[in-house]
Amino acid sequence: MTSAGNPPDNSSPARRAPYSAERKQAIMTELRLAGRIDAAEISARLNVTKETVRKDLVGLERQGLLRRVHGGAVPVGQLSYEPAVVTRTYYSEEKTRIAAAALAHLPAAGAVLIDAGSTTARLAEMFPSDRELTVYTNTLPIALALIDRPLLTVVTLGGRVRPLTLAEVDDWAARALAEINVDVAFLGANAISVQRGLTTPDPAEAAVKRLMLASARRRILLADHSKVGGVSLCKHAELSDIDLLITDTGLPDPDLKALQAAGLEVELT
Repeated sequence: MTSAGNPPDNSSPARRAPYSAERKQAIMTELRLAGRIDAAEISARLNVTKETVRKDLVGLERQGLLRRVHGGAVPVGQLSYEPAVVTRTYYSEEKTRIAAAALAHLPAAGAVLIDAGSTTARLAEMFPSDRELTVYTNTLPIALALIDRPLLTVVTLGGRVRPLTLAEVDDWAARALAEINVDVAFLGANAISVQRGLTTPDPAEAAVKRLMLASARRRILLADHSKVGGVSLCKHAELSDIDLLITDTGLPDPDLKALQAAGLEVELT
């Protein structure tokens, strides 16, 4: 409590909005670390309006430093830009919620397929130990995450291992997928577009993802909201190829309505 002769101490400075150069430096740092910019997220972090961030992105795009996409930006000229799976730590809480929601769609018995990706890897980490399932996967880290569960039979597809994603691709993986049938496939994608469907940067991974669709009775896509509205290099599926998209509540309402209008069932978590 202050005395009558002493006014309250208001000397603590309010949070100052960064100058233009500081904002742009923060944007480029985030772009290098995460591989993309979410405009809404960075506007909140920098304590500025979305319109201010939009103008910054326009300016950086004109300088040739990035390319704007729906909801943010990606590295310039890099439709095929692909950060390594181990660096994909952004939207960690959302990915955990998505993976937890996916557990409800596991069959009590039978076979499932888990695609490469950071959200599908989170699903593997949370996988239950109380049911007998055969789990096929095209990544060694996911197989290793599951191997200590004694009731599971874990099978990798085989093939060339891509260093960035640690996904198995090419002929051996394709032959394995041609010979299996699973109850549920939990799939990933780098970008989801109403106009262009599901896309990914690498053609070898796109080919494997197409075959995964054909091997599964039910196909569930696990992807955080930042993937929606983007387009990458190689198309591997139509929205109609997916039975369910599990994503987070950060998905803007117009994007949700557009996906639903296109016939895709969406579960928000």
